[in-house]
Amino acid sequence: MKKYLIFLFTITLLWSCSSSETIPLDNPNPSPQALEWLIPINEVRDGGPGKDGIPSIDKPKFTNANNVDFLNDDDLVIGIFQNDITRAYPHVVMDWHEVTNDEINGAFFTLNYCPLTGTAFAWESVSKNARTTFGVSGLLYNANLIMYDRNTDSNWSQLGLECVNGELIGDKPKLYNVVETNWATWKTLYPDSQVLNTNTGFSRSYGISPYGDYAVNNERFIFRPAITNPSLPNKQRVYTIIDDDKAKVYQFSDFENGKVIRDTFNGNDYLIVGNSNIINAFKLDPNTSNHNFNYSFNNSEVFFSDDNGNSYSIFGNVVSNSRNGISFEPVKSVMSYWFAIAAFYPDPEIYEIP
Repeated sequence: MKKYLIFLFTITLLWSCSSSETIPLDNPNPSPQALEWLIPINEVRDGGPGKDGIPSIDKPKFTNANNVDFLNDDDLVIGIFQNDITRAYPHVVMDWHEVTNDEINGAFFTLNYCPLTGTAFAWESVSKNARTTFGVSGLLYNANLIMYDRNTDSNWSQLGLECVNGELIGDKPKLYNVVETNWATWKTLYPDSQVLNTNTGFSRSYGISPYGDYAVNNERFIFRPAITNPSLPNKQRVYTIIDDDKAKVYQFSDFENGKVIRDTFNGNDYLIVGNSNIINAFKLDPNTSNHNFNYSFNNSEVFFSDDNGNSYSIFGNVVSNSRNGISFEPVKSVMSYWFAIAAFYPDPEIYEIP
């Protein structure tokens, strides 16, 4: 209980930070590299807890989905399929840690989640061409997580998808495909999935958000972004395709009862599949654009199908086929609060049903 109260006090300090605070530097005599930023330095905020004050999970432990007893059906999870293994990382755990450094059959990656912007990515745990781990820097930009890599101490903007300060400034991470959905949907898709459990080595009140009603209160900001856009409610969860400095947003209401949508954005053709609980997208090329696709979710791993009798998962992997299945190119995309997309990718397009 004492540790929990101390952590709540730390969170209170985080909430009380003002825009006038300066960025702390560990080195009193920083190099020119350390002072150079790709984002406006006056908009980088000190989050309060300090570097690693929100501890990453570096030795994650997992429970089979059938044995999970700490999640409710509507709890959100971040799912990954890598090297034939599926894993889920619940928000109720990630809310308190934000970064999990993990490995699946030789694939080393960092699963990172920012509870203030509702954004999650997985990217290869590499910096300076060597394996590394990432941690929470304690800094924020537009309310979004800034991580640091433990090889070079460089700072990485999560939603900016770029190293923004330090030795590796300008580097971009290699992304792994992830989805976000509720626990009920995930365990239906992948009943044998491994699930990050609460045996983290830290004492936290998992299941109780450290941010109170933040996720559902559209008017409440702990750190207000430089840009807001009234086109949608601030905290509405949206699926977004990112292409260079542009973004296109899809709403869950676009996929009621399950749909497959073809769309063109920034000169590229996309296939977007989803229902009211989960969305993912794939880039179409001349070999795939002439096929017809259908929503085919049947309470199993099968999520959509093509006109050749091939069935695919939400990750675009062939589940069953009568002919050769299609190989889909993953898309740079993210589930997010609307306000965060509008802050990082100003004037994003919003898909409208024809």
